[in-house]
Amino acid sequence: MKLRPLGDKVVLQQKKAEETTASGIILTTAAQEKPQEAIVIAVGPGGIVDGKEVVMEVKVGDQVIYSKYAGTTVKLGDEEYIVVKQNDIIALVED
Repeated sequence: MKLRPLGDKVVLQQKKAEETTASGIILTTAAQEKPQEAIVIAVGPGGIVDGKEVVMEVKVGDQVIYSKYAGTTVKLGDEEYIVVKQNDIIALVED
């Protein structure tokens, strides 16, 4: 099964939460804060959305940072994904 986003939507796979602090303290699952950093899994075609032309600026494989409360969480099999609008992505992470 595969997700194919429509319009200006982007499918993200969230990076794993840190399990230990910098000083070595092990965090419980409840104490782990979900990171806002993710990898782009799929990108919609863009086009005309709400009367405006949207050009997709991200591509599959990009590392991005997205807004904290953005998107819809979707679970397929054992994997969890987040579907967000492109304008909820606030930055590209470059090496």
